Amino acid sequence: MLKHAMTETYSLNMDLTKPAIHKPLEGDWVKSPADGVLRIHLEREAKESGHTTSFVRFEPGSHFPPHQHPQGEEIYVLDGVFSDENGNYPAGTYIRNPQGTSHKPFTKEGCTLFVKLEQFQNDDRKQVVLRPEDQHWQQGIGNLKVLSLHAHGTESTALVSWPAKEVFQNHTHWGGEEIVVIKGAFIDEYGEYPAGSWIRSPHLSKHFPRVEEETLILVKVGHLNTD
Repeated sequence: MLKHAMTETYSLNMDLTKPAIHKPLEGDWVKSPADGVLRIHLEREAKESGHTTSFVRFEPGSHFPPHQHPQGEEIYVLDGVFSDENGNYPAGTYIRNPQGTSHKPFTKEGCTLFVKLEQFQNDDRKQVVLRPEDQHWQQGIGNLKVLSLHAHGTESTALVSWPAKEVFQNHTHWGGEEIVVIKGAFIDEYGEYPAGSWIRSPHLSKHFPRVEEETLILVKVGHLNTD
């Protein structure tokens, strides 16, 4: 569930020293300023600007007005095909649009995205588009498979594929950890998180994760150190 309700200033889950969790069916899809574009707010600094993390759903044939990215935009396409004037991005595509970029997004068939806005480090100016056919998986710890998507300074983002019954080591999150469960169900000593869940664990938090079924997660680490 969303741990902090939005106030009149639209602040939501902006104390990055505290954990935050969203599970599917526990939040409502909220209309955006664009017809046919809906959002589930996860982190929100202001009404339509600033630090924002959301699930975003584009209905078939919908579009969003042209806009710039003052502090960057990070997107993972969860399903469907997302498009802009630069190309088409099928499910499984990872996109980073750095400061100073702009685009006019749309979809023909519909899509669902995980989006983080205005959270780039000031010197992180690399534009990234990784479609599924361009991605190369590597062996991780134990039986995990890891696909590195981006790294800059202490921050890194990856896809991690877990085989059924896999148990990972107990570990500490230096700089925090943020997870989106794409497929299956992620489990730790605090709960079970089915596909569609979002989990934010603060700097120096700990857990002992495992899965029962084949599971795919998107993981970002090292970006929540507020010291």
